[in-house]
Amino acid sequence: MATALTRQISPKLSECELTHLERHPIDINKAVDQHHQYESALEKMGYTIRRLPETPELPDGVFVEDTAVVFNELAIVTRPGAKSRRPETESMAEVLKEYRELHSIKNPGTLDGGDVLVLGKSVYIGISQRTNREAIHQFSQILKPFGYEVHGIEVTDCLHLKTALAPLENDLLLINPDWVDGEIFHGYRTVKIHPDEPFGANVMRRDNWALCPEAFPRTAELLAQRGYDVITVDQSEMAKAEAGLTCCSVIVE
Repeated sequence: MATALTRQISPKLSECELTHLERHPIDINKAVDQHHQYESALEKMGYTIRRLPETPELPDGVFVEDTAVVFNELAIVTRPGAKSRRPETESMAEVLKEYRELHSIKNPGTLDGGDVLVLGKSVYIGISQRTNREAIHQFSQILKPFGYEVHGIEVTDCLHLKTALAPLENDLLLINPDWVDGEIFHGYRTVKIHPDEPFGANVMRRDNWALCPEAFPRTAELLAQRGYDVITVDQSEMAKAEAGLTCCSVIVE
């Protein structure tokens, strides 16, 4: 059974961590409704929703992707780069241990799950303001016995590596070439997002479904032209918190 782990939005979402965006008022009620629509879209794609315990005191708690990375063999609980976010991992670990053997990133390593892109046995990790080289070294050592190769990539113009690209097929990536160099991903073909939609590359795909924010109609059109059944959701309030689609779930296949 494919499960999407999610979490309810904190009433303190407006106090979330921001790195590249200016702070704007967030309509919490609207954000809650949008998150419900997001969960409904995941259900349509075939996922069973399991909500983690609520953390109303943690503004960024809804962005569960940053707290863990799941592999077939194990799961790695992260140590988020923003200190305020580190308590989020406790409830994630408590639930995730039901599905996988757990390993953890230790101090002085810091790592956000949004910086981790898994492509088969190759793992690409963004070196960003949230993720450091020490964490990448730890990540590599944890995965080495299972045959994974870990590669670090400098991230400078966006919050996380996965802000700039997403896998569409086993050998095909949707990418913003202004934020990440597609030549890094040897053996992969790339499809460029429209330059008017720089955040459009963060989409989710399962089977023939493709999930895309309503704010990126050119990206949705590109996906439809490639034959995907496209679902669009309004993520306008979450976007003010510097979030993409993948931020709000951890997928356990």
